[in-house]
Amino acid sequence: MTWTVFDYGGVLSLPQPESDADAMAEAVGADPETFKRGYWDHRLDFDRATLTPETYWSTVLGRPATAAEVARLDEMDVASWSHPDQGTLAILDALLARGADVALLSNAPASVADGLDRLPWIAAIEHRFYSARMGMVKPDLEIYAALAEGLGAAPGDIVFIDDRKDNIEGAERAGLTTHHFTDAASLRAALSL
Repeated sequence: MTWTVFDYGGVLSLPQPESDADAMAEAVGADPETFKRGYWDHRLDFDRATLTPETYWSTVLGRPATAAEVARLDEMDVASWSHPDQGTLAILDALLARGADVALLSNAPASVADGLDRLPWIAAIEHRFYSARMGMVKPDLEIYAALAEGLGAAPGDIVFIDDRKDNIEGAERAGLTTHHFTDAASLRAALSL
């Protein structure tokens, strides 16, 4: 049995648009460049669930975030990652139609994971693994071991697709077969679809 495991951001979804990140900064009166730097500098800790939403957004803003700001930023954060890559979704649909074993492995904070689970194209994937729910992040080796265990599969029976080279390298070190995603056409060819 071979599992095809997709990353989410930059694979099933388009990368976060610059305009969405700017809109988040604007919504809380923050300088866009400072906001975006803080957003990414602390993101893996948020993805790993070592930061609460209140602590994460306060750290990004450099000041205490109000409950209303946290709720708004969480909502906007989910929306910023909800732009589907139609080419990759067509590949996902083709795999699901064939009855292929498909899963998702994404670095995502709990608030984003909850939002993504409500998206129809994600709900179709039965096996979804999010870093915050696991307490670990890509590219750390233990997340790939936990993925394999969760799927009941040997690492060599998993084809992992990610747009980030460091995540691909981590998966390869853990024994997974990988595809470095650049576009849907090359993925389709690699999967012989």
